[in-house]
Amino acid sequence: MSALTRKEERLGILLWFRLSRFYNRSIRETNHHLKKWKLTAAQFDVLAQVGAAGRISQQELAEKLVVTKGNITQLIHKAEELGLIGREQEWKTKYISLTEAGQLLYNEIVPPQEQFQASQFQSLDQGEQKLLLELLRKLRA
Repeated sequence: MSALTRKEERLGILLWFRLSRFYNRSIRETNHHLKKWKLTAAQFDVLAQVGAAGRISQQELAEKLVVTKGNITQLIHKAEELGLIGREQEWKTKYISLTEAGQLLYNEIVPPQEQFQASQFQSLDQGEQKLLLELLRKLRA
């Protein structure tokens, strides 16, 4: 692969800054929106992933959230302290599922949070949203 020209490099940097700023703004707005339920974006992510899965191993959850072993332990511990999840061990595997309180919160919080997240892309029409999704997939690959 050849070296980037200065113009290509500047464009790449501009793209990175725009994506970074959008992401940071989105996280700030998400955290503000979730304050209503006294949850952070990371705690919501745990609740949403576990709720969607029904029952998930700690390792699978870490992979879905793209976090380290230490971070997942902290996130799970905090969610457990809040009474949202329970853990059970089967041989070497730790499984996580929602408690009754966690399921109630999941049912209350997920629909409005999904609407809130989707609204961040309302300035794009459906075709543009699909194109953005495809471009982001291409970047990940």
